[in-house]
Amino acid sequence: MGCDVIAARNERGTIFAKNSDRPAFECQPLYLAPHRSYDPGSTVRCQYLEIDQAPHTLAVLGSRPWWLWGFEHGVNEAGVAIGNTALFTRDDVDATGLLGMDLVRLALERARDAATAKDVMTALLDEHGQGGSAAVDQDRRYHNSFMIVDRAGAWVLETSRRHWVAKRMARAAAISNLATIGDDWDECSDGIEAYARDRGWWTAPVGTKLDFRAAFEDPARRAGAEGRFAQSCRYLDRTVAVDVSGAMRHLRDHIATGRIPHPNGVGRPSVCIHPGQNPTATAASMVVELTARSGDPVIAWCAMTTPCTTAFLPIPVGVPLPAPLTTGKGTTRPRPRGGG
Repeated sequence: MGCDVIAARNERGTIFAKNSDRPAFECQPLYLAPHRSYDPGSTVRCQYLEIDQAPHTLAVLGSRPWWLWGFEHGVNEAGVAIGNTALFTRDDVDATGLLGMDLVRLALERARDAATAKDVMTALLDEHGQGGSAAVDQDRRYHNSFMIVDRAGAWVLETSRRHWVAKRMARAAAISNLATIGDDWDECSDGIEAYARDRGWWTAPVGTKLDFRAAFEDPARRAGAEGRFAQSCRYLDRTVAVDVSGAMRHLRDHIATGRIPHPNGVGRPSVCIHPGQNPTATAASMVVELTARSGDPVIAWCAMTTPCTTAFLPIPVGVPLPAPLTTGKGTTRPRPRGGG
């Protein structure tokens, strides 16, 4: 199960773009929630946990698998966009906790900028942890990386259970299903180095800054991400100014960059993945341009299936969605041939 996310600054603001890769044939409709106020003591039911509700929530537009409460990616009325990717580390994943998709939606509902969203997510991790299955018909658990973007820039947040590291984006950044933060993090969770040392994952001399990737990542479980991540980095390195159309082209990309070995014997293709090529496929995509002017409308360009086979639809945050974009049948299996 893989996803790819990029973010980049340009002269107008910040671009966010994500391909959400999910089990093949899983429907991923859009969901729009208006801003709301809640009574003291209110709670909210996430996928597996019920937690305290915030006094006020922002209007959000998100893309979520049909059976999930949380979002694979989304954007809010204040101009914050967030997407997650699966990350496999040496840590076990708890049977119950917040899913990465829960954290995406909760932060979008509660934060007006990327730094606050990061703080919301790390506080929720500290209090509730992450866990539970991210697949409807099997027990599939993972930790998460997040790209958290606003009009002024972005943060990359990478996690393992309740521990995390965070890095400010300079000009551009990409994440996939592998750790991208080494010892170049700007913030980290309390006790993360001691936690890694206690488990024998970090044995460098005391005083050496922790390398999150070296200490925590399980390199055998990168889900074929190296090729896709390298392709995103090449795109960002070679592009002078990433814009909406360029980000769409990248999410649709099938340029031959060389296939890399995959445990099932099938090569992992570029960032746009089709059903049948691998156990997962690109179920939905989103591109958002967050302009530097706070008064500009927030518009998400949404693809409802593999992006190279469909159009990106412009969806303003806060405008009611057409019903066909919000519904999907609950099946993760293709229909039998001749089944109508």
